[in-house]
Amino acid sequence: MRNRFTERGYLSGYFCHLLPKLLVWCLLVAVHALFWAQTDTASMQFEQATLAMQEGRLKEAGEGFAAIVKQSPSFAEAHFNLGLVREEQGKYDEAIVSFRKALALKPHLHGANLFLGITEFRLNHLEKAHTAVAKETAGYPKDASAWMWLGVVCLAQDKPEDASEALDKAAKLKPDDGDILYHRGRAHLLVSKNSYARMFQVDPGSWRVHRVLAQANAEADRHMEAIAEYEAAIKLAPTQPGLHEEIGSEYRNANKIPEAEQAFRRELEIDPNNVLAKYKLGAIALEQGDGATGKELIEAALREKPGLIHADYNLGRAQMLLGEDAAAAEHLQRAATADTDPEVVEQAWYQLGTVYRRLHRMDEARNAMETFQKLKDEGAKRSQQSLENYRKTHPDVAEPPAPEPPPAPRNPQ
Repeated sequence: MRNRFTERGYLSGYFCHLLPKLLVWCLLVAVHALFWAQTDTASMQFEQATLAMQEGRLKEAGEGFAAIVKQSPSFAEAHFNLGLVREEQGKYDEAIVSFRKALALKPHLHGANLFLGITEFRLNHLEKAHTAVAKETAGYPKDASAWMWLGVVCLAQDKPEDASEALDKAAKLKPDDGDILYHRGRAHLLVSKNSYARMFQVDPGSWRVHRVLAQANAEADRHMEAIAEYEAAIKLAPTQPGLHEEIGSEYRNANKIPEAEQAFRRELEIDPNNVLAKYKLGAIALEQGDGATGKELIEAALREKPGLIHADYNLGRAQMLLGEDAAAAEHLQRAATADTDPEVVEQAWYQLGTVYRRLHRMDEARNAMETFQKLKDEGAKRSQQSLENYRKTHPDVAEPPAPEPPPAPRNPQ
């Protein structure tokens, strides 16, 4: 039940934006219907009712379509359009009658089963909603909206696996649709949650349980708690690939550099092809001033997996340590303009200023340092704004929690 009410709460806002989509259906149906219409009067009535719906004059549109179906009771499209109007007016029982009448006349009328299902969903008739929308997907398998609504109904029925399957199909048809992406993400999140819950029940002492808990702590920046869970996992599965690389990352986040280095080396003993362990070990070598080892490891990792995060910055730093300033400048320029991490971009400009001075490119050095200072000032301004916002939203707190000091310039990974 929890999933259903969460989904319905979200969709209460979604229906506020349904009218434009209804209009699309109405206009498409109207175009076909005009060819069907036998008289100029019917054509004019259809045009007037369609225009009324397009302009949001639902009462007038409903009256127009009602008059048409009274005159021509076998006119399936008119029943469908009348159902769309009643749906938008919140007259769901009347809408269902109209949709069912349209389907009785034309069982494969595009959109009729979809909106019948949507209306049944609004009334919490989930089985009827599922049946109707499933018919729409069977008849029109390339209709992304139909697959999305099938997924929504499955979520409301507490069937996240079925919902994921339907929403995956919708996403393939419309990969950039925000509604589909939202529901798809929710469905897969529930599948993941249920899978982990089942795993805890089946084998509560498994190393996998400790790994999941460690990953959750890591994502919440609780690094010491993550380390403790990883240590428990490693105790149970000391040669499991990946565990030492993951605990090494947490050691590094906790500034336990010797432990991190040892963990990455152990990972490479277990799995010599672990690219991330190799790459992160190279980053540690750079922090320790060993440009040759750092460059060798980073380049080896990039040969196996091009495009690793912060690769240009790391290679630029390695080349600076080796005195390869011209090559370093090229990598740092790319990092400064293409990296997505603000801290890395800021540090890239700082390092560019240094390498430009070495190359006696003084104007570029000055511009790089000015850019670095500008980014640093902007970051300080944002921090101050966040502090002020905190004070406004927490007036009873004397002082906000002290933020961690910004890290000294270092080699990000």
